[in-house]
Amino acid sequence: MKSVSVILLAAGESRRMQGINKLTVSVDGLPLLRRTALVLLESGLEEILVVVGHDHELARELLRGLPLRIVHNPAHRDGQMTSVYCGMRGLQQSCDGVMICLADLPFLTADDIRHLISGFERRDGKTVLVPTFRGERGNPIILAYRHRRAILDGEPNLGCKRLISRHPEIVMPMEMPNDHTVFDLDTRDDLLEMQRRMAVSDHLQAANSLA
Repeated sequence: MKSVSVILLAAGESRRMQGINKLTVSVDGLPLLRRTALVLLESGLEEILVVVGHDHELARELLRGLPLRIVHNPAHRDGQMTSVYCGMRGLQQSCDGVMICLADLPFLTADDIRHLISGFERRDGKTVLVPTFRGERGNPIILAYRHRRAILDGEPNLGCKRLISRHPEIVMPMEMPNDHTVFDLDTRDDLLEMQRRMAVSDHLQAANSLA
């Protein structure tokens, strides 16, 4: 397996959640932020760096005891790319690729992460891997480490999205077998849909246990 470090973005304010800090939402009996961090740890990634910002003391508490590093982004209100920069600067290990992962992917699994890393190993000269599901781009993405310096030297608006849009020739889309990389918690409607799906899953598991 190629070495991949991950930057887990957990600095946002959950503005569209109408007062709910989505990183505290319970998923599989755990706060979402802690669950996502555990998924990354289970997948075997060598370096995990979590960027916190809004309500950073709470975020640190949610991650207490986990073998990862946390850095604070004081400029988190200036946009997500400031957290990417903060994470890129904070990486300590040399690696083949850098994964940029959002903390609000409630269905993401370690198998999904390993599947992405396997795809990155087979990227045939491409330097950016982007998961897709039925034509929709998702997260996390993986960048070849060589892009780290270019991102750090650029302006905030010259980040990952613009790198992908300006240089489609370097991008390897990877179709995923499920929607785990495209379903994130942005709004209360997303939260309701997640809870509905989890209730259906629990019902099916209960039915199967009685069969």
